[in-house]
Amino acid sequence: MSRSDRIVDTAEQLEAPFTISPEAYVSRDHARMERDRLWRKAWLQAGREEDIPEAGDFVTYDIGDDSIIVLRADDGTIRAFHNVCTHRGRRLVDTPQGKRNASGNRRNFICGFHGWTFDREGQCTFVQHQDDWQGALTPERTALGKVRCGNWGGWLWISLDPDGPSLEEWLGPIPEMLDPFGLQNMRCRWRKWIVFDCNWKVALEAFNETYHVQTTHPEFNQFGQFRGWARNHGLHTNIGYEAPKGQEQDQAKLRLGSGEDPRQSTADMQVFTWVNANTNTTRTLVDAALRLKDELPEDTPAPEVSAHWLKSAREADARRGVVWPVVQPAHVAKSGTAWQVFPNFQIGHAVNNMLCYAARPFGDDPDKCIFEAAVYELYPEGEAPQTEWEYTAAEDWPPVLQQDFANMRAVQQGMKNIGFRGTLPNPYMERAIGSLHMNLARFIGSAFPRNLD
Repeated sequence: MSRSDRIVDTAEQLEAPFTISPEAYVSRDHARMERDRLWRKAWLQAGREEDIPEAGDFVTYDIGDDSIIVLRADDGTIRAFHNVCTHRGRRLVDTPQGKRNASGNRRNFICGFHGWTFDREGQCTFVQHQDDWQGALTPERTALGKVRCGNWGGWLWISLDPDGPSLEEWLGPIPEMLDPFGLQNMRCRWRKWIVFDCNWKVALEAFNETYHVQTTHPEFNQFGQFRGWARNHGLHTNIGYEAPKGQEQDQAKLRLGSGEDPRQSTADMQVFTWVNANTNTTRTLVDAALRLKDELPEDTPAPEVSAHWLKSAREADARRGVVWPVVQPAHVAKSGTAWQVFPNFQIGHAVNNMLCYAARPFGDDPDKCIFEAAVYELYPEGEAPQTEWEYTAAEDWPPVLQQDFANMRAVQQGMKNIGFRGTLPNPYMERAIGSLHMNLARFIGSAFPRNLD
């Protein structure tokens, strides 16, 4: 059997060149299979724990035809229920027009159709004229359907599959790699969402590789051109940069500028990132970088510039009550810049900030998705801003992300071109793309990547 006839269904095969059929991105039938065989089987990130701090606080999460209520119960635990009244199928909680999801605090949930009422345990506590059912409305028949839920990293997780793996099994190596960064202690600085004209996979693939940076974001080339990598970890992947010896932390997000004077290039890069991306850095890091020329001699080697910069920023944050976790450089290097949590969530981590992306279908239209991004950082106790999900038009996102949006829209259009034969991802730098499709195909039984001759 030639390589072109062999589907990619092992991690080892991802190390060789492969192709992915456009069907996976543009087929409505494929999108329906994803609904039935993926979204209703996977663990999905549905919100943050700090969004529901008090008993009765809730958020909703919609995925395709399904809607889920995630709430804080009276005993402080997290519960999740199908957002549908057991009487006639009306949603209990409607998403307000123009909002990403519904949220609030309720002692009970009252159906707007006939008034059936459910408590925080999902039990039906009121049915108008209940005697008319002649005793058939048992607690089991009327209770809300339970949804499996859990928490890790400060996020709320749900699974619609009552018989699937546990959240711990699903996440695999991710907690071991990311728990040292204390992600649960970070809070949102901003969070934006948009209904965008591309498939959810096209959206994720705009961010799960570093191969595009040199061409899509050429402004960053002046600060260095580290080669990127991507690695498979079962369901999941991580990406990072190859970095010079002594600068292992530059394989993660805390990047040092290159050039004749790394003091200046680091400051320039931090300022540019802050202004044009508004991600992957903090005001403390920017200010510490701007002090480098005053605090270090001109001929300071790059590794010493990096060490001083991070030490200075760490100390400045500590003075205002922000304590960074201590993560060994070797672990930082191994963790890379970001983890792609199968199927649709990316965590771009660092010791004091993170950038997260998520994408999911918009109905059953393969040409649209809900795309969202959130930036987190550490704050002094009680000083984190209160943020909401803000619907933001494409032209109002930070300039660097607008560059990615241009690719996303154009890729979705190009996938439909009769002359397009399938994608040809870089098997080293874009392996995360192949891993996503390999694992997706295992769930739905269709559109496996195929090795090339």
